[in-house]
Amino acid sequence: MKIIDRYILKSHVGPFLFAFITIVFVLILQFFATFADRFIGKGIEFSAIVELIVLQSAWMVGLAAPMAVLIAVVMAFGALTTTSEMTVLRASGISLYRIMIPVLCAGLLLSALVERFNNVVLPEANFYAKSLMVDIARAKPAFGLTENAFSTLVDGYSIFVRHSDDRSKEIRGIVIYDTTRPDYSAMVTAEKGSIDFTADYQYLVMTLFNGEIHEISQPDHKSYRNLSFKKHRFIFESTGFGFSRSSGSRMRSGDSELSAHEILAIVDEFRQRISVSEKRIRMPLENIEHSIAQSRSGGTSTMFTQFDSPKRERVAASAARYVDRQISQLDGELKSIGSNREMYNKYMAAYHKKYSLSLACFIFVLVGAPLGVLARRGGFGVGAAMSLLFFVLYWMLMISGEKIAERGLLDPMISMWLGNAVMACIGIALVVTLSGSVFNSSR
Repeated sequence: MKIIDRYILKSHVGPFLFAFITIVFVLILQFFATFADRFIGKGIEFSAIVELIVLQSAWMVGLAAPMAVLIAVVMAFGALTTTSEMTVLRASGISLYRIMIPVLCAGLLLSALVERFNNVVLPEANFYAKSLMVDIARAKPAFGLTENAFSTLVDGYSIFVRHSDDRSKEIRGIVIYDTTRPDYSAMVTAEKGSIDFTADYQYLVMTLFNGEIHEISQPDHKSYRNLSFKKHRFIFESTGFGFSRSSGSRMRSGDSELSAHEILAIVDEFRQRISVSEKRIRMPLENIEHSIAQSRSGGTSTMFTQFDSPKRERVAASAARYVDRQISQLDGELKSIGSNREMYNKYMAAYHKKYSLSLACFIFVLVGAPLGVLARRGGFGVGAAMSLLFFVLYWMLMISGEKIAERGLLDPMISMWLGNAVMACIGIALVVTLSGSVFNSSR
């Protein structure tokens, strides 16, 4: 490695470490500020809180690394331009492309490290973080309910609690919206209640006192029923509350707890389900075509007219039921294909996100180097501001691509790599422009 390469890389180390630590620290503070009222004074051990914060910081590392690279490159190249070192390098016959080579290599190496982190460390950290949350919630069932806000942790229910006491497991000022039934929606109010798990942790039991149940039919709103109660008990499956089994044997759930290899295994399962459903769809169509062909070749239509009226009605009714069954089967398979394809797109988007977000460390070098030269002032403020602008643009493209992929509007691979492609095009365009004009006149 040449002296110039070591010098350029050395100028990036300080800004990168400073930016990385600052971003992670800010994200940890944001996380703690959001959940502090749910941790402090709830009887949760300090060691458990620290462990949870450490585990939660894993996803922050994967997010902070690309952003720190962008800030470091902008600051370092801005400083080189401000101190006229860039002009000296240019006068020595060293192009911007050559100056960027060691940084690009370092960015590529960092991308490989982040990819390993996202596929090995991050899934394990997310798994144990959720397991720890399960343990805390089992010891403090009201932990999952936020005071003075609606909680949707229970599938199909929105739960509002005015006040909750984790020590006594008592809750007050309760409002529950029940949307689990398609024909009726219900609202339950109660003055107070208690919340706890069953002995096997399979069910969450909410006992309410002094309340009312309001039910209204859907979607016509034609019938209404009002019930008053002194004591009423709600029983939820604990899996619907976001929990499954104990920490030691809890099954992994969600793409955040899975590596890329495990996600691909799930994707293959959904692909096979879609293939089976498509084969099943062809069967009813082939049966109907076969029946029509038989009726035409065997003269069934002529025989049908010779039947007496009651027999014709029975035959017609039987044929109608047969067609209805085939249509119902087709409709069921189409819904199955839709739901399986939605899950397939979701997991494929998560798969590509692990790699596209990792490669962002390399892509942001392409963007940061010309931005640093254009800034000409350096400093953390300018570097952070310009980096934040482009990182917000990149993150908007990433989130939009994820939503587009899940809805099936675009192939998951294209949608999840769109942000990298746009950033790479912007970076290459800026580098070419600087090398052709602006860079030649920099002082």
